[in-house]
Amino acid sequence: MMSENPKKEILLVALGGNALIRKGQEGTVEQQIENLKLPLQQIATLTKNYRIIITHGNGPQVGNLLLQQECCQTVPKLPLEILVAQTQGQIGYMLESGLDAELMELGINAKPLVSLISYVVVDEKDPAFRKPSKPIGPIFSEADAKAAPYPTIKTAKGYRRVVVSPKPVTVIEKREIRKLIGMDFVVICCGGGGIPVIREGRAFSGVDAVIDKDLVSAKLAEEIGADIFIIATDEDGAAINYGKADQKILRSLTLEEAARYMLKGHFPPGSMGPKIEAAMQFITNSGKRAVITSIEKIEEAVKREAGTEVVK
Repeated sequence: MMSENPKKEILLVALGGNALIRKGQEGTVEQQIENLKLPLQQIATLTKNYRIIITHGNGPQVGNLLLQQECCQTVPKLPLEILVAQTQGQIGYMLESGLDAELMELGINAKPLVSLISYVVVDEKDPAFRKPSKPIGPIFSEADAKAAPYPTIKTAKGYRRVVVSPKPVTVIEKREIRKLIGMDFVVICCGGGGIPVIREGRAFSGVDAVIDKDLVSAKLAEEIGADIFIIATDEDGAAINYGKADQKILRSLTLEEAARYMLKGHFPPGSMGPKIEAAMQFITNSGKRAVITSIEKIEEAVKREAGTEVVK
């Protein structure tokens, strides 16, 4: 039986959707597996010195499942929480098999890996339930949007289904995850922000919602006592004046500075905002390390050589 190894620090890596599907790609399985090689090579190397948890996004994948449902009327439609569970399985498989291959390349042949279907509790009284705000799934014409059996919203690309996005309260499997990382398993969990559920007495019930992946990752990092929280995205770090001539990537960002820049609109809610919020949440509640970096520089960020580190 494997014994707990408390000496190795705990590293949680939150992989953004671009780790699987890059801009301009169709998102075939072959493309996703190829895209995962670089981040998984780095994570495989990091397993030598850290106990590791991997979380991941699922936006394009769950969007494709929703599109398939719209295109096919001959089978029953599945609720959103079931689609999230499906993407946890498919992406978990790609991550686990890809990481296993990279570990074997390094001569690490006995590293235990596991992918967990993960539930995340949300509060049914969360203000988000009063106003759906998160666009998901395919694009509709105005006529189709009006006829849809669910709320829709007009976006820059067209009309899309809109769902609520409540804050995560707790990850149900946190005790199991702590146990597994204590035995030096690499744990893949909380895919797509987790399956959102609300408490009904002693039981749980799934809800039609999506939870931000970075906020769930921060909550899990806090609950399992992570030492380092890495948010891996398609940018080198957080920037002020993004996209302008005077754009500047920040190497370090205090909680006070982060709050001030957020108020000034430097970190938009649809992109860098949730990542900054997640890093601030983790630092406020744990006092340990949180870094926003690119997919290509995960190892460098762990070594304090890349990314934006949020500090007290």
